[in-house]
Amino acid sequence: MVKVHFLLLTLAALHGESILSQGTLLDAGYRQMYNLQFDAAHQTFHEWEREHPDDPMGPVSDAAAYVFSEFERLHVLEIEFFMDDSNFLTRQKLKADPAVKQLLDAALSRSEELADRMLQRAPQDHNAIFAKILRFGLNADYLALVEKRNLAALDEVKTSRALAEKLVAADPNFCDAYLAIGVENYLLSLKTAPVRWYLRLRGAQTDKELGIQKLSVTAERGHYLLPYARVLLAVAAIRDKNLGRAKEILTDLAKEFPYNRLYAQQLARLH
Repeated sequence: MVKVHFLLLTLAALHGESILSQGTLLDAGYRQMYNLQFDAAHQTFHEWEREHPDDPMGPVSDAAAYVFSEFERLHVLEIEFFMDDSNFLTRQKLKADPAVKQLLDAALSRSEELADRMLQRAPQDHNAIFAKILRFGLNADYLALVEKRNLAALDEVKTSRALAEKLVAADPNFCDAYLAIGVENYLLSLKTAPVRWYLRLRGAQTDKELGIQKLSVTAERGHYLLPYARVLLAVAAIRDKNLGRAKEILTDLAKEFPYNRLYAQQLARLH
């Protein structure tokens, strides 16, 4: 019933040099992940964890690499999979790799433990709150797309969005956090009117314009999640028949992340 953060690896970047092309090991790991170089990303994230053992962003980033390597293996990253709601609703439950699931759960749990420990010392720590936002989003992705537990995924999405609202209220310049608000509103706005009514009864948000607005904030001024926001805007452009805009974004993606085959594939389909 809910399509959530699940394109984190099919990401775009700003025109010109990517914000992730320089900086920390964490930046390097995300860049490797966006290029579908999962083994290298795991190694980089593990090195970050060794150097920053108290940072919950290390294990949650490692969890992202596990989630999306599994999505890549199961062929659920292709944009057209998400362009037709009937494909999503009628899909079969996928055969997960139990070893990957075990590693994923361990990374998510480790991140949650570190974030909670940090928040006990400093309840408003933005890094810890953001790590929790990512953790809920990643778990929602896995629940929805691999295990087909859509209502459970919806609960995780709502929790992620609520945390993001608190974070941006405290720090409007924490632009990655806007994505959680944008994802829920935009993707759920695509449902039929009766489904949207039901989702709102369960506390979900389904405002398309608000979703696009929040996604645009991350797409323009975000950091780790800037690319994800841009690919969602490409999906929105395709849905709105604005193929020129979609091609522009996907062309930038293909140039920025040359090892990610998905961008060139989608461009070929649009042409």
